[in-house]
Amino acid sequence: MKRLMNILVLLAGLMTAMLVQAADMEVNTPAITGLKGSMKARHGQLAGFYASGAVGFTRDGLITVRDANTVPLAQRQSVNTLVAAENNDRNALYKEIANANGHPEWEAEVRSTFAQRWIQKAPAGWYYQDASGWVKK
Repeated sequence: MKRLMNILVLLAGLMTAMLVQAADMEVNTPAITGLKGSMKARHGQLAGFYASGAVGFTRDGLITVRDANTVPLAQRQSVNTLVAAENNDRNALYKEIANANGHPEWEAEVRSTFAQRWIQKAPAGWYYQDASGWVKK
């Protein structure tokens, strides 16, 4: 019985993964357009912090201040505010994409897909988290 339950759980996970792969990650709604615009505008302010290693990508599709010591004291509050705003938009984006696909329950999978995309698109020298910790790309 336990083995059957394990097999059913595995099959359910595979089916969810297959459905999410079929999800339209490029779906567009007014809310998604607004979030992407906000993130694009903010990216110019964050790019230098990514490049310096001060800010990095987390495993869960967000960003974090990785090394505050690389940020001048006068800019630390600004960086924290930028990171918080970016994470708010990222969380909202994942939710909106799942909802626009008609499957709000896919939010975690959408987040995971985007987490991988952010890392893949990051230039060399930027930091991201993997299961073992911080990695410089």
